[in-house]
Amino acid sequence: MSSLPFDPAPQALRRIHWTGTRAAGLMRLEAFLPAAGQAYSRTRNTDLGPDDRSNVSALSPWLARRVITEEEVVTRVMATHGFVKAEKFIQEVYWRSYWKGWLEMRPQVLTRFNQDRLALKQVVAEDGALAERLRRAKVGETGIACFDAWVRELTTLGWLHNHARMWFASIWIFTLDLPWQLGADFFFKHLLDADVASNTLSWRWVAGLHTKGKHYVARASNIETHTLGRFNPLGQLAETAVPLSEPFLETGPSALPVGEVLFEDRVGLLLHSDDLHPESLPLTAKVVGAGLLRAPEIGPVDGPKNKFLHRAEQDACTRLEAKFDVAAPLMASLEEALTWAVGLGVTEIATPYAPVGPIAWHLADLKRALAEHGIRLVRLRRSWDSRTWPLATGGFFKLKEKLPNLVRDLGRI
Repeated sequence: MSSLPFDPAPQALRRIHWTGTRAAGLMRLEAFLPAAGQAYSRTRNTDLGPDDRSNVSALSPWLARRVITEEEVVTRVMATHGFVKAEKFIQEVYWRSYWKGWLEMRPQVLTRFNQDRLALKQVVAEDGALAERLRRAKVGETGIACFDAWVRELTTLGWLHNHARMWFASIWIFTLDLPWQLGADFFFKHLLDADVASNTLSWRWVAGLHTKGKHYVARASNIETHTLGRFNPLGQLAETAVPLSEPFLETGPSALPVGEVLFEDRVGLLLHSDDLHPESLPLTAKVVGAGLLRAPEIGPVDGPKNKFLHRAEQDACTRLEAKFDVAAPLMASLEEALTWAVGLGVTEIATPYAPVGPIAWHLADLKRALAEHGIRLVRLRRSWDSRTWPLATGGFFKLKEKLPNLVRDLGRI
């Protein structure tokens, strides 16, 4: 009889091949589908360790880059289990959309985060004791066995179980007394699936800043239970910590940008790493040229994050060429993208809508440069985002209660 609270899964489902291709993402989706219903709801909070990821989908790296899309994942899960049995899994897919919509309407939160992050790096440079504590945390030398193991897992694989992420962030903030902004920066540099909104706002939530006064405290008993006894940091954690506070920051939602549309019948198509599924973009014109603006290196150059991203970009270019029968160059700079666009002889370049963050900022610079050549950059927003983002005006509950309506067109409830 198994000692696990659920039956062991086949080996093929336990291990994940972190390859940034659409084929690999779809393969993982199909393998996990049988477990995406009630089994997921019952077992998802258990962290079985890096050698067994059978109780979670681990699809987030492919979803974060839209190598596979939220809509196709939810559609497949709905067709397999129906809404009621798969509701918990579907909620988790929509959480990422919620975070993106929330930040899209509050870009000032990201501006404050980046200001704080840069200022803190200067503080660390001038504070030897803080620098040493930070170093020990980043290399997994804190003496807290679970935390140190998660550091190794994060930096070698680029992924952590969601529950481990919450414990990690809580220990970083409340036990190790390190700035949450530097923890979020550390995650962003290593996690395969870290997008700006989900990463930044999840750390704010743990700290007690997203929902004022409501923080997440890691407890030894909870860690012992949900790692099946692999770890038990009894007496090592700050389990009575109080939530963080910050200087007043207005976080009321502003209006979402108006959607943009194409007017011409011949366009160029420019992909970027926030959306790598050109096959499902809402295009209304013939694509006469295509390319991909590469993301800058993030974290260790030869680390798992960059390896996954580079493979995903290459895979997207291959699919671009197959879909539109055009050459699809990888471009490493805005200058290359500008030269490419001008050379196409079109007056419009279509690109997937990029949520607030580095890619969106790069595209804004490109848009200004293109305008000087009489070329319009058109940001195409998917209907998935247009339906979900407006529901992120407050907490997740407002979006959650709309889920039956949101998925009604994707499958039978």
